[in-house]
Amino acid sequence: MSAPAAGDEAGAAPLSALYPVLSQLPAAARERLQARARRVQVPAGTSVFDERQACQGFPFVLAGSIRVVKSAPNGRELPLYRVTPGETCIISSACLLGHTPYNARGVTEADTTLLLVPNADFQALLGEAAFRDFIFQLFSERIADLMQLIEEVAFRKLDQRLAALLLGKGRSVHTTHQQLADELGSVREIVSRLLKGFAEQGLVALAREQVDIIDPAGLRRIAGG
Repeated sequence: MSAPAAGDEAGAAPLSALYPVLSQLPAAARERLQARARRVQVPAGTSVFDERQACQGFPFVLAGSIRVVKSAPNGRELPLYRVTPGETCIISSACLLGHTPYNARGVTEADTTLLLVPNADFQALLGEAAFRDFIFQLFSERIADLMQLIEEVAFRKLDQRLAALLLGKGRSVHTTHQQLADELGSVREIVSRLLKGFAEQGLVALAREQVDIIDPAGLRRIAGG
C-alpha cells in the first residue's frame, strides 16, 4: 500500500474497540504495534493501492471505507468488496503472505483513516495464535463473499442482479446509473436500458440521480428469475 502523509482524525474510533483481537495479544506485541504502526489519513477518491504494486504494509481501517475492484483493460471494473472500520483487506493479507504484488485496486470512498502496520510487524503478529486465527477467519468470510459474487456474475442475468441491488437499497434509491453500473461490474448504457424497461413495466419511477421503487414484489420476481 502506498503511504499518504501521516495524519489523525478525531472521528476515528479506538483501535481496540474496532479490532478486539488486538486486546488478546501479549503486552509486548501490543506495545510493538503501538510503536511501529503509522496512522495515515487518505482523502476520498484516492487510490491506496493498485495492480502490480508492492504491498508496503497491513492496513487497519479506523474510519471511512475502501472499495476494492478488479479492472479490465477496457476500463470496466468489477467490485470485489469493501473494507470498513473493524475489517481488513484480504488482498493485502495475501500479498504479504505470498510476497506478491497487488492484483486489484483499492480506492477510498470517503475520507479514510488507516493504521498501517509494516510488513515485518505483520509477520511477527502472525506468530500470535489470536491474530493468526483472526486473519484466517477473515479469509474464510471474504472467500465466501467472493464465491457468491462469482455465482451472481456467472449464473444470474444482469436484470436479476439489478433488481436485487435496487431492493437492497430501500424504497427510494439516490444514485446515478453509472454508480449502479459500477456496483454491478457493467456499463451505464446497459443499466440505463434495463432501468427504462423496469419503468415501462411500472416497477420503478426514474428521476435525476434517483430510482423510486413502485412495485417491490415485481422486482422480487425478476430478482428470483
